[in-house]
Amino acid sequence: MLPYKTLIPLDRQSATLITTQIANTLIRLIRQGILPANTKLPGSRAMAGLLGVHRKTVITAFDELTAQGWLVQQPARGTFVSSELPDIAPRQLTGTPASAGLATTTGYSFRIREQLTLPVLKNTNMLMFDDGFPDVRLAPTAQLARNYRNVLQRSFQQRLLGYADTNGDLFFRQQLAHYLHDSRGIPASPEHIFTTRGSVMAIYLLAQILLQPNDIVVVGKPNYRSANLIFAERGATLIHLPVDTHGLDIDALEAQCRQQPVRMVFVTPHHHHPTTVTLSAERRIRLLQLAEHYGFVVLEDDYDYDFHYASSPILPLASADAAGMVVYIGSFTKSIAPAFRVGYVVAPPNLIEALGYYRRIIDRQGDTVLEQAIAEMLAEGDIQRHLKKAQKIYQQRRDVFCGLLRDRLGDAVSFTIPDGGMAVWTRFNDRIDLTALAAACHKQGLIIGNGRFYQPDEPVVHHTRLGFASSTPEEMEQGTHIIQKVLATLVP
Repeated sequence: MLPYKTLIPLDRQSATLITTQIANTLIRLIRQGILPANTKLPGSRAMAGLLGVHRKTVITAFDELTAQGWLVQQPARGTFVSSELPDIAPRQLTGTPASAGLATTTGYSFRIREQLTLPVLKNTNMLMFDDGFPDVRLAPTAQLARNYRNVLQRSFQQRLLGYADTNGDLFFRQQLAHYLHDSRGIPASPEHIFTTRGSVMAIYLLAQILLQPNDIVVVGKPNYRSANLIFAERGATLIHLPVDTHGLDIDALEAQCRQQPVRMVFVTPHHHHPTTVTLSAERRIRLLQLAEHYGFVVLEDDYDYDFHYASSPILPLASADAAGMVVYIGSFTKSIAPAFRVGYVVAPPNLIEALGYYRRIIDRQGDTVLEQAIAEMLAEGDIQRHLKKAQKIYQQRRDVFCGLLRDRLGDAVSFTIPDGGMAVWTRFNDRIDLTALAAACHKQGLIIGNGRFYQPDEPVVHHTRLGFASSTPEEMEQGTHIIQKVLATLVP
């Protein structure tokens, strides 16, 4: 008998499962010819004794190799190396030259959408005052991992691994409906809810269904850039209306409606992106009245409603919409972490049905296992407890950050302390070149935006968003010190 204990060394400290180690080693031994075709292997009990593992571990490894075609199990005879191994040697197509590798460019032309060729902001190990990201170190990953694992291990929930409802997992939509009612006053049922992989996907799908080329879409100036790009890509005509300390200018909107038909108004009533201002209660009421009177869609992006630091937040537009004019979108990417791509649309059921039909040609369905795991976190109160904890931490960080901006940067900056959200809309004074400041800070180990993303068409930019939620007070100290140092070299 071959010395299997020596031939199949097992590393019990490795992250690789023992079953996988046994299977991989047997494959290598077969490929090397040490285990020729038709070789009989020791029985599972004998092999387990030789390797010092449980018999079920060996059986699992043998079953996996049999399924792959490396082994053949013959009843009453034993387990043998297959005479027809599964490795397939690739053959070059006849009549074609040998390739030196894949081409580096296409051999055909296609249209480059210049407006979409923007740098993608990613998390790095550098200090960063970002666009307003959550601190992923606070994410309730232990609870989510526990629920995700439990969902996968329940035999009665194997249906979640197959094709599912294009509108989203029913249990998730049921729990989300309860959550939206309790936290936002939105009287939604599961039939009013459609799940997406984040708010950007929601905006894109809705633009495809609700807009036609040349439709008028009203947005704020400035506005959420990704939404602008989606509407422009759909062929819509964007009308930019002013945003002041009370939100979108509704008088300007009414004047626009009198001039020409408006198809959609895109708003972020809580913490307008990028300026962080809140749409006043009076303007919300007028907006709903105008929508019903002129027949336009109100697309309400409520991307960070959960993080408000004033005494009582104003409820979303959708909570007071009896006429079916508001389409409400939200996401858990800010509540938990950006990697967990679960968002949602709340709208009348006929629009939800249309979204389901359209989704099938681009995505088919969401992540049903993740939706189930998050639904259980909602049902158990894990999400709510996490949000309460995160809100307290983010409010403390906002206060620390605004204090550092005021004390360290002085009259170089001006800002209004935001009532909620995760960023400060900061104006640098006219003597400061934001592009030069951002570049110099990057060399010193700090990433900040140069403001161009938010105001791409302005000849001179003085504003940018400085996110505080993802940084600890110590990191804020380091970051503002870098800005202070750089400003001393840029501004005499």
